[in-house]
Amino acid sequence: MTGFPRYALYFAAGADSTLSRFGAELLGYDAHTGGELSFPDDALHVAADWRDVSADPRKYGFHGTLKAPMALPPGRTEAELMAACAAFAGKARTMPTIRPVVDSISGFIAVIPAEPVGTLQEFAADCVRDFDSFRTPLSAEDRARRKPEKLSERQRDYLDRWGYPYVMEEFRFHMTLTGRLDAERRGPILEMLRARFATLGLDTLAIDRIALFKQDDARARFRIIGEWALKGFSASSRD
Repeated sequence: MTGFPRYALYFAAGADSTLSRFGAELLGYDAHTGGELSFPDDALHVAADWRDVSADPRKYGFHGTLKAPMALPPGRTEAELMAACAAFAGKARTMPTIRPVVDSISGFIAVIPAEPVGTLQEFAADCVRDFDSFRTPLSAEDRARRKPEKLSERQRDYLDRWGYPYVMEEFRFHMTLTGRLDAERRGPILEMLRARFATLGLDTLAIDRIALFKQDDARARFRIIGEWALKGFSASSRD
């Protein structure tokens, strides 16, 4: 299995933002501080087992994946990775902006773009390519864990090339709030999460920063060890 520590490049809203607090409270974990949080009453009301419902995303913290978790290859250091993050954030490009909604995606519930945004797809692809030299290649065991027999041909190609199948054309931005739920359970939980999200009044969301998350070992949660505001971006029209 891939070694530790592992690092991931994610989008995470600023620590003091309403979106960050929204996600951290629902997951019961703040990746900015590493602290535990009490679950909201409305979540516990709709699902008494909310701790289990939110267990999978809690391990990673509230985020949108840009470069999936990876261990560093020999010769690469955390300091070099952080320097690469700073350099990447300083490049001029169009800032992706989405209209965020809460919806179901592949059986779990997440904050997602209401419609596809080309600049976000391009930005995520840049992250995958630019940070690939910091990724230890997949071992045979790691590849098998991804169940390549259940992936499409393109997804298998991406798994072998980039270490993760859901990149490039297969990328779908999402900030996960629950594990996978059957349809019967999903309805009431989705209704509650949409109502809670509506109170934020968040009509647009700029993907305006990157965050470096670190997982020390297999039992640890990911935590933020660095974040960089994106520089030199121009305002973008919605795709």
